[in-house]
Amino acid sequence: MADYQKLYYVLFHAMTDAIAILQKAQQDAEELYISAEEPELRVVDMLEYQKPDDAGRPVK
Repeated sequence: MADYQKLYYVLFHAMTDAIAILQKAQQDAEELYISAEEPELRVVDMLEYQKPDDAGRPVK
């Protein structure tokens, strides 16, 4: 007969290890995000960057 208590403990410990690994990965990713340089933001006039259609008219 299977030792269900042992099976439970093996599964429980494996799940807690997996949760700890995921939590550490999340913390590492958050640290990378926090320490990253701020992107350069600028306002762009979209009319300047609209490509003309085949007839040369600006696309609206």
